Amino acid sequence: MMLLSWMWAAVVLMPLAVAARGVEPQITAIDHVALYAADPVASAEFYTRVLGAREMPDPQNAGARRFYFSTQQFVTVLPMPADAGDNRMAYVAYRSSDVAALRDKLKAEGAGSAGELHQDADGARWFEMRDPEGNRVRFEQRPATSTVCISDLSCRMIHAGFMVKDQAVEDAFYREKLHFRPYWYGAFTAGKVDWVSQQVPQGRDWLEYMLANDGSDTPANKVDRRELGGMDHISLGVGNMEAAVTMLLRAKRLTGEYNGPKMGLDGKWQTNLYDPDGTRIELMEYAPSMPPCCSPITAAHPVNAMGAHGLR
Repeated sequence: MMLLSWMWAAVVLMPLAVAARGVEPQITAIDHVALYAADPVASAEFYTRVLGAREMPDPQNAGARRFYFSTQQFVTVLPMPADAGDNRMAYVAYRSSDVAALRDKLKAEGAGSAGELHQDADGARWFEMRDPEGNRVRFEQRPATSTVCISDLSCRMIHAGFMVKDQAVEDAFYREKLHFRPYWYGAFTAGKVDWVSQQVPQGRDWLEYMLANDGSDTPANKVDRRELGGMDHISLGVGNMEAAVTMLLRAKRLTGEYNGPKMGLDGKWQTNLYDPDGTRIELMEYAPSMPPCCSPITAAHPVNAMGAHGLR
C-alpha cells in the first residue's frame, strides 16, 4: 500500500516538477516589427528624425536597417519585395526565454510550419512560422542586456496590430497554443467588434487583431492599400501625449500626415502618424485617462522601458 501511494504521488508531482524547471518557454514582449519600405532613405528620415530612433545595421540581413527605440526594441525596415502587393508589414517578432523549447513545443502540438532554428552574429537565436491566416511570426531569444532608452519620443513599443479576418481561427494559435491573454476589445458600432487586444503570456505588450469581416465595421472586401496601412501598425507608448506632441511640433518634426491627439475608445490618449509607405505609427499613453467603452480592461497596463509611467 505504501509503495502504491508513493508511485501515485510521483505521478502527480512529476508535472509539477517539470513546470518548476521552467520547461514551458516564456513569451515576454514584442521584440521588434519588420516593415517593407519603397524608399529606404525616406524611411530612415522618418524613423530617426520624427520618431527619434537610432539607425543601426541588421546582422540578419545586409539589405535591411534597424531603428532602435531602446536597446531592447526596434523596427526593421526591409526593401520592398516585388510580390508585396498592398502589404507593408513583413512580420512581428516576439521575445522568448527559450526559442528551441518553444519551437519543439509548437511542433509537438501540430504547428508544422515552425521553421529552422537560426543564430545570428550578435548571439540572437530565432525561428519563424506563419499563423493560421498566413501572417509571418518570429520568435527571438537574445543575450541578456541592460535596457537603455534611445528615442526622445518613446522607448517602448507597447503593441502591434494587423488585419485579421477570422478571430476564432487566429485564437486557436495565439490564445490556445501560445497562451496570449485577453486585454480589451472594442468597436465603433454597438454589437460589432473591430479590435481585439491580447497580451503576451508573461508580459504587458499586446497583439491587436484589426478585424475585417461581417461582424466588424470593416468588411474584408473593402480593405484597400490605405486601409491596410492603418490596420497593420505599431504603437509606441508615451507617458504624456500633450508633452510628446508638443515636443514634436516645436521641433518641426511633424511634417507628414498625422491626426490627433484624440481620446481612444479604450480610454487612452493617442496620436496617429504615418511612415512614408503609409504604415500607421500610433502614439498611445500607457494607461487610460477615463473608463473604456465596450469592454473592461482585464490585465495590467504596460509601463515604459525603465519600468515606470514616465514621459517616454
